[in-house]
Amino acid sequence: MNELRYILGGPQGGGLETLSELLSWAYAHAGYGVISDREYFSNIKGRHSYVHATVSAVELPRHLTYPVDIVAAMDAETVFTHFDDLRDGGYIIYNSDDDNVSFTSIPSMERDLRERLTSEFKELGVDGTVKSVVKYLQSNRKVRVVGLSFKELLMEIERREGIVPSQASRYISTILAGAVAAITGINEEDLDYSLKRRFVREDLYRHNRAMANIVIEAVKGQFGSELKLDKPSVKVSGVLVASGNDVIATAKIVAGVRFQAYYPITPAADESFTLEEYEALGGEGSIVVFQTEDELAAINAAIGAALTGARSSVATSGPGFDLMVEGLGWAGQNEVPVVVTYYQRGGPSTGQPTRGGQSDLLSSVFASHGEYPRIVLASGDHEEAFYDAIDAFNYAETYQVPVIHLVDKFLANTIATIPLPNLDGIRIVRGNLAPKGLTEYKRFDLSSVISPRAFLGDYVMWYSGDEHDEYGHIDEDPINRIRMFDKRMKKLDLIEKEIPEERRYSYFGSERPDIVIVGWGFVKGVALKAIEELSGEGIKASYYHIRMFIPFPRESITKIAGEVGVDKLVAVEHNYQAQASRLVAMNTGITVGKSVVKYTGRPIYVHELVNAIKNIMRGSVREVLSYGA
Repeated sequence: MNELRYILGGPQGGGLETLSELLSWAYAHAGYGVISDREYFSNIKGRHSYVHATVSAVELPRHLTYPVDIVAAMDAETVFTHFDDLRDGGYIIYNSDDDNVSFTSIPSMERDLRERLTSEFKELGVDGTVKSVVKYLQSNRKVRVVGLSFKELLMEIERREGIVPSQASRYISTILAGAVAAITGINEEDLDYSLKRRFVREDLYRHNRAMANIVIEAVKGQFGSELKLDKPSVKVSGVLVASGNDVIATAKIVAGVRFQAYYPITPAADESFTLEEYEALGGEGSIVVFQTEDELAAINAAIGAALTGARSSVATSGPGFDLMVEGLGWAGQNEVPVVVTYYQRGGPSTGQPTRGGQSDLLSSVFASHGEYPRIVLASGDHEEAFYDAIDAFNYAETYQVPVIHLVDKFLANTIATIPLPNLDGIRIVRGNLAPKGLTEYKRFDLSSVISPRAFLGDYVMWYSGDEHDEYGHIDEDPINRIRMFDKRMKKLDLIEKEIPEERRYSYFGSERPDIVIVGWGFVKGVALKAIEELSGEGIKASYYHIRMFIPFPRESITKIAGEVGVDKLVAVEHNYQAQASRLVAMNTGITVGKSVVKYTGRPIYVHELVNAIKNIMRGSVREVLSYGA
């Protein structure tokens, strides 16, 4: 095997994150590429949560797909929710103490799922207990069943290690980690690395190591390492294993951020939590992370910090961004370089606060009453997110505009192995700064599009939300209005001229394609894998990846559309309206009339995208995807 896919499932707050970390770190330490996406309810504890992962011996994967090779279940609900996600001949690891649990007795299960299972189990001749589902998988799907009595294993670790019985349940994560390690042939050194990294206290490490050994011995004795991966051939000198939140936080530190304001909101808050670990009040490289009372206060605090000369940002999600829009307009009016890292989730309103989406693109491009220049860039994977976060600050200060950096929940909460960033070529560009010692200072000097920027305290200056003159004084004279408005909006012409077209997009795949996928954000990874699989079936496909929406890559997409034909373009997005295709039309006049969309809050998977593209080529014009628990 050169690729392994698995699902780890259990109750929210039950140790699933620990389990995922143990396996991800072990595989990465062994040299494999890993990507794992965590899907969870908006619930502190108890509701079903799962991790969907791909491990590769030949690449650093950026895609997820079904069916999976292993389902590892902490509880009965995971068995019922994910039994159909297993491939024929795969493995199910579960707690055999749950054999007699019926799906009808699980209070946390959603009504819709219960109704679907009622119909499906009747059709399959399954009585609805865990035991009956496992038996069906074993008999009809040739699934290998790894039934482990968690109760007996916990009693054994109590006996061996002298653990207090009330604390024994803490080791369930390691039971499943040991079982997966045994089946997939994770060696002792790599598993030991992840156990030591996760359990820094010596006694906790020792107890978890003992539990893993018990399970590995039992499972190997029965099954061996039947899903052992090939020796890794991923050629990178070193990797990070990190979530999108952590990658962007790290990039902000590299970029020289000195102030971040936020109000806690999923999935953006984790970025600020990571920055708080490195917060230092005073000294070289100090960072202030400021939790405010609401989102409007957050953007206003960040604007205030930016006016003092600090590199400043906020991190938020949909509802929070909506509240920030008034402050964003103030920043546009007053030419304030501030960065908004915008983590998209399912909307509208509270929507799906822990699920992903790309439905806030148009909101980002058009946010605020009135017109003002801004830059909007979007990241497709962890590597892009790192460098884009740094570029965002450079663009903000170079052009003295707000910059919106779009990512999504999928990227934020996905843990991936990525190459160690190359810092050699990174530059910090602070833009046109006012010199010291001027006898007169005009903050909004009309002699240039980008006025020299002084920091508060350097000179006397004025700021107002009203229209103003060169000094910042309120001035509603119509001629002054035209001068000041034109000055601000001419920045868009300068941005269009200076940011190269090749920075705004990437192109992958055939130069003479049968079909061109047009997408952005987290679509990138699944699109690249899909065009690879389509190529294997004789279909020449390519992927046009939009990286910036302001300025828009109009020249390149116009050229591609002219060469291959507009009818070969298909928009692939995580939203209902295929919003990026609307921006294509607005910027180029090209109508992308075909689309593949998904708005369930789950990511697009390779198998469903491949099938959808085939349907598009057969004549379909709109495919709506729905796979995922």
